[in-house]
Amino acid sequence: MELEVLIQKCCKQNLSAQAEIYNLFSDKLFRVCIKYSKNYQDAQDTLQDSFLMIFKDIKKFKYKGSFEGWAKRVTVNVALQKFRDKSVLQFDVLEDSKFAEEDVFVDVDEKNISLDFLLSLIKELPPKYRVVFNLYVLDKYSHQEISELLKISIGTSKSNLSRARKILQEKINNSTKKSL
Repeated sequence: MELEVLIQKCCKQNLSAQAEIYNLFSDKLFRVCIKYSKNYQDAQDTLQDSFLMIFKDIKKFKYKGSFEGWAKRVTVNVALQKFRDKSVLQFDVLEDSKFAEEDVFVDVDEKNISLDFLLSLIKELPPKYRVVFNLYVLDKYSHQEISELLKISIGTSKSNLSRARKILQEKINNSTKKSL
């Protein structure tokens, strides 16, 4: 069935259309959830909450851009709301000018780091750094968007990204030294 027809049926709470949408997008959206969750179970909970929100708000989808992009945005917002609700994130407040966007660059190609290993290192970052890193690097949010989503300053977003990159660089350097 065509996606547009499925969306229209979901607007009418058609359960079989909702099941098809779930089957089409659950794997992709789960990958988004796992980036923002402490563990597999939390990611599954976030995925379920995300689909509840997607189906609740599906009438708000305006067909400007892809449905997948809209669903990912909803999923990221649900994941971030879970962080805020649990008060997991404590952000360091710094002046906007203290950190450049590209303070630390993690060069993984040069060190032959596998994607799985890199993702495991990202999961080890402190939550306040991991969330900003994921939003900026993996999900392509701007610092302005991150500051609005997390209710932090742009400078705090930049500094947390810089610190995340620095931590990752140190972990990568340490792991390559151990493997030599």
